[in-house]
Amino acid sequence: MNDRSHSPGSVRPGGRTARTREAVLSAALDELADNGYAALSVEGVAQRSGVHPATIRRRWRTVEGVMCDALIRTGATELAIPDTGGLQQDLRLFAQAIGGFYTAPRHQAFLQGIVSAASRDPSAGDTLRDTISERLRVASAIIHRAVERGELPPDTDAEEAIAAMSAPFYYRLLVSRRPLDQRLPLISADAVYHAALAGAFSIPGADTGEQGSD
Repeated sequence: MNDRSHSPGSVRPGGRTARTREAVLSAALDELADNGYAALSVEGVAQRSGVHPATIRRRWRTVEGVMCDALIRTGATELAIPDTGGLQQDLRLFAQAIGGFYTAPRHQAFLQGIVSAASRDPSAGDTLRDTISERLRVASAIIHRAVERGELPPDTDAEEAIAAMSAPFYYRLLVSRRPLDQRLPLISADAVYHAALAGAFSIPGADTGEQGSD
């Protein structure tokens, strides 16, 4: 059986391979939370998980491979996309969900670790890019619904709006290294809300279907 981390969904749910995967990924996240990415090693993950180092190297090859698989697993548990019927409230609730997720030290450590892994391993960089793109696509439903309701201009770039709302969290966690607080989600959501209403995310040259009228 070819049991590569690139196709984790091919394993039998609840089977031995699935249990091994869960043990290794959970151990890697615990190692990150306790010791940071710089100290992450196959041997450390093996000792914590009880899985032999040779098994980890055969399936994931490196700790970056383990990180990629952990990112794929977290992608399967997306944050709920709110649908309250109003753009501002939807943005606020989604921003609060992001803030709540990254309040957990374990999740902060994983974010820092996967970004570090992406800078060292091209496959980790590809996985991170693809995961972010998919999350933006899913969350952009908030903006698309607002356009359909007539709250926003029809040429609003939905993914750019969601990216702009999310960016302050990653700046706070990865660049300024300051703790998240309860104000950041509301500030981020409201800033994007007012900017979107003003047309700041309009796509230049987009065809809104209103051209050609005299």
